[in-house]
Amino acid sequence: MNRGRAPAAVLFDRDGTLVEDVPYNGDPRRVVPVAGARTALALLRRHGVRTGVVTNQSGVARGLLTMDQVRGVNARVERLLGPFDVWAVCPHGPDDGCPCRKPAPGLVLAAARELGLAPGRCAVVGDIGSDMAAAAAAGAAGVLVPTAVTRPEEVARAPHTAPDLPGAVRALLGAELRLPDGGGVR
Repeated sequence: MNRGRAPAAVLFDRDGTLVEDVPYNGDPRRVVPVAGARTALALLRRHGVRTGVVTNQSGVARGLLTMDQVRGVNARVERLLGPFDVWAVCPHGPDDGCPCRKPAPGLVLAAARELGLAPGRCAVVGDIGSDMAAAAAAGAAGVLVPTAVTRPEEVARAPHTAPDLPGAVRALLGAELRLPDGGGVR
């Protein structure tokens, strides 16, 4: 990849990153986009960058949600902020040891595969350390957008941070970061 070339796809965490975090939300009416989400996504789409969502939904494993409820919430996110090119959902709990649950790389790898891209051509934007760990484990770039729930040590360990979603997208498009494959954003 040449210096300054944007990632081919940006994969977003859902809760706390694209939409307000409502723990174990199974009600589409409670979906509220975070400030700047529409602007950030519009900017990516205007530049021809594909978008996706990679989300842990452990409420399914915990018996607090059904996959139908998760799909209903995702459909609402899609109506408010879409279209997204790919969705990857992990319904497992933290102790299930599955390879898709962030911080494992499975969701990022699955999304990249579905898009026909090498993971190094992708970036992940999220609000907590497990989002950044999943990006790194998959070989994708990571941009942390801290929120009230982001721990200071997660911010300190993040490869890149941005104050908000539009700032993260501008950094990715403006060649301020470097994708793990050595190209892309500086």
